[in-house]
Amino acid sequence: QVQLVESGGGLVQAGGSLRLSCVASGSVFSIESMAWYRQAPGKQRELVAHITSGGVTNYTDSVKGRFTISMYNAKNSVYLQMNSLKPEDTAVYYCNADRLLIDSYGSTWWGWGQGTQVTVSS
Repeated sequence: QVQLVESGGGLVQAGGSLRLSCVASGSVFSIESMAWYRQAPGKQRELVAHITSGGVTNYTDSVKGRFTISMYNAKNSVYLQMNSLKPEDTAVYYCNADRLLIDSYGSTWWGWGQGTQVTVSS
């Protein structure tokens, strides 16, 4: 099986920065794409950023220019650098294995980490 473990959340003032990390462990053969989602209280989970192993990235409009997603394949890790944080960024942030291969035959695992809380105070 595969486990995703996030870290790096916390409490920060508006305008501050945080860096989230997510490490995939277990039966990881290779990672083709991963993503970060977030869910604020009373709201649906939303896609924040997505990255492929080729370095193609996509962001939701509200974080463009402030957040940067990156991936370090050798460490099965994905990161989310969050700058100029706003109170509306407050949410639980989840790492998502969008396309993670568990063997050389193309078998995949799709799942979530446990989430990490990000709170931005005004």
